[in-house]
Amino acid sequence: MTSIAAGQGAHVEVSWRDGKRYAWLLGLVVPSIPFIIWGVYEGLEGTSSQWLLHGVWWLALLIVYGLIPLLDLLIGDDAENPPDDLIEWLEDDRYYRWILYLYLPIQYAGLILACWMWTTFEMALIDKIGLAVSVGVVAGIGINTAHELGHKKEKHERWLSKVALAQTFYGHFFIEHNRGHHVRVATPEDPASSRFGETFWRFLPRSVAGSLKSAWGLERKRLARMDKGPWTLRNDVLNAWAMSAVLFAALTVAFGWSVLPFLVIQGVYGFSMLEVVNYLEHYGLRRKRTESGRYERAAARHSWNSNNVVTNVFLYHLQRHSDHHANPTRRYQALRDFDEAPQLPAGYATMILAAYIPPLWRSVMDKRVLDHYDGDITQANIQPSKREKVLARYGATG
Repeated sequence: MTSIAAGQGAHVEVSWRDGKRYAWLLGLVVPSIPFIIWGVYEGLEGTSSQWLLHGVWWLALLIVYGLIPLLDLLIGDDAENPPDDLIEWLEDDRYYRWILYLYLPIQYAGLILACWMWTTFEMALIDKIGLAVSVGVVAGIGINTAHELGHKKEKHERWLSKVALAQTFYGHFFIEHNRGHHVRVATPEDPASSRFGETFWRFLPRSVAGSLKSAWGLERKRLARMDKGPWTLRNDVLNAWAMSAVLFAALTVAFGWSVLPFLVIQGVYGFSMLEVVNYLEHYGLRRKRTESGRYERAAARHSWNSNNVVTNVFLYHLQRHSDHHANPTRRYQALRDFDEAPQLPAGYATMILAAYIPPLWRSVMDKRVLDHYDGDITQANIQPSKREKVLARYGATG
């Protein structure tokens, strides 16, 4: 039972509680992965099971692509929404903010530990790659933490967003996502909205290059309005990259040049995790143009959603993506599910694996896009190079 203000000193008793309130703490398991790897390795050292010793370095992949999808399947969905009257109260509960804040010190402590293991332990090349990929998983999900913080109005949270992004050298995401993607989402002009018929492997370089170009252009225009050029630390792209440069330089000084390959691998894998999530969030969905020539407002039908409990806990309700686009500053614990939002057949953790395998992705998702548009594929955001082929396949013109 929760009491909320109802005006003129009155209070209303509402019977509701956040069933995931303490489950959100499980999100801190992810930045703890380097510590788990270290502990498991030390416990297994000396064992005759060499495959276990090699496998421990890849533990993050086992957790994210094995354990989480399994738990999603076992635990199922949760479509419950907080009562509208409680959303403001729920957002003001600072408990949820501190969960996000705690991710960052654990993330960076794990990064330092991993640098130490990379440069100190005698490891086979495959083990080193496994460690770097595992830390990249932490960094990639750290970008999701940055995403949550970067949308907020408080300056310290926006600064913490850049800190979280520094590990992947992807600080320009802070600019492009907020001022680019949220404006152009589900349109052919958005580099971070994937198109019907476009594979993830084609989308990846397009999104990386397009997002970087967009972020630089947005900052250049902002600074031009202040009669300033782009080559200044007031440029949020440059000052975000500066954080990464300082971080990488400090770790190189502390652990030597041999740590640089590790930093590169984990960074690339980290931002590729962001991009594969971008790929599945808006695949094939398109906003219509109005009579004025402008795009209609982003609505629930323009984002793929999922209510799988476990993935939502680990990704801070990122899968309730439609409400996020409707209310970008709304905090994760208060995001809602919409009946009209198109639903993925599984959680993000599972769908990422499907996205890596184009034939599997097409077999699962193309029919869902078609059903979403009641068989009219012309309404979808289609890959230009495949447009004629797609239209011919589905008996459409236009």
